[in-house]
Amino acid sequence: MGEFIPSQLTIEPTCRIEFGPGRIAHLPELVSALGHNRVFVVTDAGLRTAGIVDRVLKVLDAAAVEYGVYDGVGANPSTVNVDEGTARARAFGPAVVVALGGGSVLDAAKGISLLVGNADAVAADADTLWGAADGLPVIAIPTTSGTGAETNGFGVIEDAAARRKVYIGHPSVKPRIALLDPELTLGLPARITAATGIDALVHGIESLASRGANPVSAAYATQAVALVGHWLPVAHRDGFDLEARAQLMLGAHLAGQALTVSGLGLVHGIGHALTAHTGTPHGVALAAVLEEVLEFSAPAAQDAYEQAGRALRLVPPADGDWARTAIGAVREISGAIGVKQPLRELGVRPDMIRSIASGTLADPVTRNAPRQPTEGQVIEILEAVF
Repeated sequence: MGEFIPSQLTIEPTCRIEFGPGRIAHLPELVSALGHNRVFVVTDAGLRTAGIVDRVLKVLDAAAVEYGVYDGVGANPSTVNVDEGTARARAFGPAVVVALGGGSVLDAAKGISLLVGNADAVAADADTLWGAADGLPVIAIPTTSGTGAETNGFGVIEDAAARRKVYIGHPSVKPRIALLDPELTLGLPARITAATGIDALVHGIESLASRGANPVSAAYATQAVALVGHWLPVAHRDGFDLEARAQLMLGAHLAGQALTVSGLGLVHGIGHALTAHTGTPHGVALAAVLEEVLEFSAPAAQDAYEQAGRALRLVPPADGDWARTAIGAVREISGAIGVKQPLRELGVRPDMIRSIASGTLADPVTRNAPRQPTEGQVIEILEAVF
């Protein structure tokens, strides 16, 4: 493993972490610590209906913290969502942006924060904003355990006009604080637990195998794989098991820490393209091709798959084939939570496959994969799971 140790390495801490049941009660003092007494909450209508938003607003009311709310973020956030939320936030004025929700909300909130700091910008300008003025400070409160979006300063949104995924971000909108309260995830439906949890597992495995992997990202990723691999099936079986929810949330956060350092790979490249073409939820799109991409990448990822297998506490294979063993374990986890579906059930038509493959190769994350695919090889993967 000597070649794995870089001669030079610079890693910046991602954010302050507040973790544990009931930590949401500390939100007002966390806002104050950032030098503000006003909050702009970005969330979605589902969390409004579920009562999560009201729970957070009561905490702010009790501390006399003034707030505004935008709850229009969609399941696959778009430039339209970000521009609409930005208009509301600009009208509200200076504040801490509190991103309350899953990865879609967190991504949109970072975009809103950035656009508020750049008066003439719109979400479709995403490609040009990386050197823009600072956005508003962000506190991230994830309500699912999957994306790890609270650890980085970018979001993936859909350019509604161009029908493509774009990355919108800036160092200033990396959340200053990640407030991880597992009580906010109690009772999360099993299908959402599965889709977000498999995302976290992919983050850990792809971080181990990516071209950007290093000892720091590997430390985060191995612990993430260990926690998510064990606790995801438990949380899926019983959505009110607080220990399982807490361990899964921490594992997903560590997976986010890993990917922020290492980057991701081909599973996400294909997943982004699938979602852009069909609107499939992100984690479901990843699950559709997960094992097949792992098998494709195996010739260039043997050490990474051994690390993943050991993190999953698998019995060392007698033949030394850790890739086969680790991929088999991932297949078992995916099967246990029922998240994998054929592409045809996700709305993919045969005439879409070449376009999805092209979109995959154009996605920056694909260039970080351990084995670089051709368009034909991506098409083969897609046809195998059609």
